[in-house]
Amino acid sequence: MAGILHFTGFIKGVTYKTYLGANLSRISLDAFDINKQRGYGLIKSPTTEIAYSKWVSPKRTRSYPFARIFNTYNSSKVITIIPVIKDEGKDGDIDKIQYSTISWMNLLNIYIVLAYYETAKKSTKKDQINKNRLSNQKFANDFVKFQISEILAYRQSALHWNKNLFEERFT
Repeated sequence: MAGILHFTGFIKGVTYKTYLGANLSRISLDAFDINKQRGYGLIKSPTTEIAYSKWVSPKRTRSYPFARIFNTYNSSKVITIIPVIKDEGKDGDIDKIQYSTISWMNLLNIYIVLAYYETAKKSTKKDQINKNRLSNQKFANDFVKFQISEILAYRQSALHWNKNLFEERFT
């Protein structure tokens, strides 16, 4: 029987060159509504701008959020908005944020904005009409904008922000 191997290490000296950067649309922070914006873009404040991407589920394989993240990677400061949990109802799935997602964002120096859905409707899709499934979920926009404002003023790395976010605010 083979023994268990444990690998530990530290990744350092991450460098990259972006070849397929997307043209990002700009919107002011005052007019920003996460529920109405596309999956990625730039948020302008009076003093700076920050690139954002949004996830519709905390599960990385459900909606392929890394494509949207990579579209923002040319910017100097990057955030990604991730729902902590997505409950699709009694007959649906329930997805929760995983620690590996946080680790990847730390490695990529991406600030996490934790979001939650505050409203949803019963699904009216033809094949789900007799099921207890939720759809049309909407983020709590004021909570998202508040965190974005904090990150715009934050001067430490994404690692520090994310660590503090999960140690102090995440319950």
